[in-house]
Amino acid sequence: MNELNLQDPWVLLLLAILPILAWLRHRRRAYGALTYSSLPQAAGGSWRLHLPFYMRLLALGLLIGAFARPQLGFAREENLTEGIDIQIVLDISGSMAAEDFQPRNRLTVAKDVMKEFVAKRLGDRVGIVVFAGNALTKAPLTTDHQMLNLLLDSIELHTLPDGTAIGMALASGANRLKDSQAKTKVIVLVTDGVNNAGAIDPDSAAAICEGLGIKVYTIGVGTAGVVPVPMQFQDAFGRVETRRVNMDVEVDEELLKAIADRTGGLFFQAIDPESLRNIFAEIDELEKTPLEIKRYIRYKEAFQPLIYLALALLLVPLALSMLGITAEP
Repeated sequence: MNELNLQDPWVLLLLAILPILAWLRHRRRAYGALTYSSLPQAAGGSWRLHLPFYMRLLALGLLIGAFARPQLGFAREENLTEGIDIQIVLDISGSMAAEDFQPRNRLTVAKDVMKEFVAKRLGDRVGIVVFAGNALTKAPLTTDHQMLNLLLDSIELHTLPDGTAIGMALASGANRLKDSQAKTKVIVLVTDGVNNAGAIDPDSAAAICEGLGIKVYTIGVGTAGVVPVPMQFQDAFGRVETRRVNMDVEVDEELLKAIADRTGGLFFQAIDPESLRNIFAEIDELEKTPLEIKRYIRYKEAFQPLIYLALALLLVPLALSMLGITAEP
């Protein structure tokens, strides 16, 4: 990034003499109007009489600008931010296909909101773990937001054995953060169900997070009760068709609150797309990264073009005079 700087800006005060010189020039001409012939004016107009003077005046202005020592500064910024490591743990069990987040299902809305959240986390490393009946690391901790967006787009339902292994998911997220050197380590757990799978229970996983100094924010997605969920069925001819089935979905709020309380995080309930977006915005505010930037500027002298142009303006009247184009008494 380039910046213009004046080493001696006070020199520009001398520019105030330019209009004074112009005024004196015309005042002298006015008083001496009867002392010389007006033939040059009749031959070519009065502008030729004043052209050399104004070229010299402009040259003087350029020289004053050069004496102010304009400089071009080449700035470089060094980001000294010590970022936060954030592991997003996302439920992709079958119930996340519930269509109570109209016009789309829970998972689609959650992915869109997560993209917005990731875009704001400049300087932070973000990773993604997905889970259903077991857990899978989708993205390691990274600052590559473009890659994270592509991986979020690629997350689909029914790619893991069905179930809700909250304990396994938390443990997987904690495992990704255990070697982190960041001062702040955070897990954002997004789920809409009750733990019913996995070899590690949620209480043990929460204890692991607590021991590693990992703060867990838990988000219960959707409202408990009967919701329409698209299900795939195979008919008698082997064709697969999708039907919407009303399912009774329960969100284990007590468990999610307990996990958040134990690790120093917070529990949130998202009942629609807007509330989910507001929750991620609140987490973004709660976990702000302290920003420290050092700025270095290297200056390069830029007065030379002004001097060259001033010299050219001083030589032009001389050249014009030699060619007989202008004349000045």
